[in-house]
Amino acid sequence: MSQPIRIGIAGLGTVGAGTVKLLREHAELLALRCGRPLQVVAASARDRKKDRGVDLAGIRLESDPLALATAPDIDVVVEVIGGSDGVARQVIETAIAGGKHVVTANKALLALHGSTIAAQAEAEGVILGFEAAVAGGIPIIKALREGLVGNRVKRLYGILNGTCNYILTTMRESGRDFADVLADAQKLGYAEADPSFDVDGIDAAHKLALLTAVAYGRPVDFAGVYVEGIRKVGALDIRFAEELDCRIKLLGLARETEHGIEQRVHPCLVPKTAPIASVDGVFNAVAVEGDFVGQTMFEGRGAGAGPTASAVVADLVAVARGHGLPAFVVPAARLASSPGSPIERHRGAYYLRLMVLDRPGVIADVTAALRDEQVSLESMLQHGRARGPDDTVPVVLTTHVTEEAAMRRALQRIAGLATLREKPILIRIEDL
Repeated sequence: MSQPIRIGIAGLGTVGAGTVKLLREHAELLALRCGRPLQVVAASARDRKKDRGVDLAGIRLESDPLALATAPDIDVVVEVIGGSDGVARQVIETAIAGGKHVVTANKALLALHGSTIAAQAEAEGVILGFEAAVAGGIPIIKALREGLVGNRVKRLYGILNGTCNYILTTMRESGRDFADVLADAQKLGYAEADPSFDVDGIDAAHKLALLTAVAYGRPVDFAGVYVEGIRKVGALDIRFAEELDCRIKLLGLARETEHGIEQRVHPCLVPKTAPIASVDGVFNAVAVEGDFVGQTMFEGRGAGAGPTASAVVADLVAVARGHGLPAFVVPAARLASSPGSPIERHRGAYYLRLMVLDRPGVIADVTAALRDEQVSLESMLQHGRARGPDDTVPVVLTTHVTEEAAMRRALQRIAGLATLREKPILIRIEDL
């Protein structure tokens, strides 16, 4: 058997400790599958005395993670510190400059600096692995880079944030509103004390930017992702979605259009018959539509020590086998400079919920605003005299396919109606 691959793990938090545990429990199996052992030589941790529930015997502990990037007895650095800049970026760039392979779970860093880091790795002849940065244990990066590489990707979309999926699932099952369910999710550890990163869609947007780069062979364009979170989705919208035979999911979507690559993260109404509609709780799922393969879907746990460690080790095995590929499938110098398509160019159907005074002529005013922008209505739901305390009633309209810019102009006019009692709620409908 060949010499071991010597590993340094920067960060012994949940993922780092989970990676050590997996490597130790499956040491013999991994050595057999790789043709050489995977050996953790060193790790960095701020608190070196903390009990992490894993045997660290024989592993050198460093207080400075940069020591791993320059250590002569390390072949590959695993970066699981996190953060879009600072020490995580220093560790990765220093390791690459020193000829070390890098495996990272850091989606925020790669979403902002991935193209530059990938070019650096390519120039130094080392491997940059980031399977763990997107969708936890789901092997979607490898699927795009290898299994589906013979296809032109027509569209990809997915549930990329387990916290949001858990909240929306619980809202549907319990009938409670967003704020109540979020508070419970925080108590259960599914949501952070500051949940903005998740519920405002930023985490999903980081992941979508990486998926788009791999799927379409273009530079990572996080700034080009249109982002909306789930704070505006109410229990009332969940119920109306059920009446429309739909579910509400926070999706990340990318597709090639006549105007360029479209990247969007926002709540969507999806038909109950769509496979992704039944992906509930903290689970993630990614669907990829290829021109030859058709639709494929990958589902699994998107976070946690075990699933993320599984993805980290998959990249370590690729390093041990010498399976180096450009990070975004094609060489850095040949990444496509295709433009991004702005959200205003998006064409689709829409769900519009209004809280209006129950007065004659209200619906006529609303439909006139839509008509003037040539937005065609498909259906309307109004629950008779189920008034609120201030004599308001909910009205839901769905549209046929139209351009986003036209819908926004109509919405601005509707929002100015004197009979409207709350800000309109607009959710895009996806035909999946």
